[in-house]
Amino acid sequence: MRATILTDIPNPDKSFEYSAQVKDYDAPKAQPHEAVVKIQAAAMNHRDVWILKGQYFGIKTDSVLGSDAVGQVVASGDNAQVGKRVLLCPSVNWDSDPRGPEGEFSILGLLPSPGTFAESINIDSKSVFPCPEHLSTEEAAALPLAGLTAYRAVFTKAQVQKGDHILITGIGGGVALFALQFAVAAGANVYVSSSSTDKINKAVELGAKGGINYKDPNAMEQLDKLLNGAKLSAIVDGAGGALFNEYLTVLRQGGYIVQYGQTASPSVSFRMNEVAQNLELRGSTMGSRAEFKQMVEFVDKHKIHPVVSKVFHGLNQQNVDDAIDLLRTSNQFGKVVIEI
Repeated sequence: MRATILTDIPNPDKSFEYSAQVKDYDAPKAQPHEAVVKIQAAAMNHRDVWILKGQYFGIKTDSVLGSDAVGQVVASGDNAQVGKRVLLCPSVNWDSDPRGPEGEFSILGLLPSPGTFAESINIDSKSVFPCPEHLSTEEAAALPLAGLTAYRAVFTKAQVQKGDHILITGIGGGVALFALQFAVAAGANVYVSSSSTDKINKAVELGAKGGINYKDPNAMEQLDKLLNGAKLSAIVDGAGGALFNEYLTVLRQGGYIVQYGQTASPSVSFRMNEVAQNLELRGSTMGSRAEFKQMVEFVDKHKIHPVVSKVFHGLNQQNVDDAIDLLRTSNQFGKVVIEI
């Protein structure tokens, strides 16, 4: 079969330490506990770019890249769901504990786990879930990793409820957009930040109450005006960055700041002054199979449509290179998908 393999072949892009090569690949024989899924479409994540840059842990060449996919079950040890369209949970060795993984956690797309940028995948049958019927192939492919990460951040960690005021930073990326859609569906008042006015306007179309440009010196004044005397119950942040501590000034006592990434800075400052106000800094990474099931059911119940920025048709080298380049430049609003 054809698959996208991580190699140490020199990459023309000097910012990359590794290359993604589309080539023939001998798929391993499926084990009795595994389902064989024919991939219909797969989506990219910034994780794939970080791997290529050598900025991710546990990198192993010869891995099949990719963590997101929708496909059809063509074989299964227990014959369950054969012929069904399914989503794949990207979390490995994390069943249901809300505190964190029960075992040695990993994610699809790096060995020893399989990857989704391929024509088929052998995956633990427990990680295969029915796909909501209202989703197109491209939308379904866009859902798993970012949807799971956002669901855990918004509900398990930030405990967002109807009527809450929350801020989601860095709108435009997959996790931030799902966090917006999930929180709006739950009845929260959502505000966003971005350096792009266009992305803020698109977020408002998706239900945000408003947004701020985090590069504007008056960003916090703008946020205060939007809140109109209210305080934030939670901040869902994937960046860290210069405004981190200023954001804390508009959190209610007992509020949460949920950190699912730090793309703008490797560390943040959280002082005893914040502790005294019962503020909590909560780390959040991915989620369990149980949370994945809850997330898919939530998407089905509220008929949420993932935002897809660009679709490439066909698993070939040019499409993979172009998809990576689009994600690297961060010019997308939504997910980047490759139809297999």
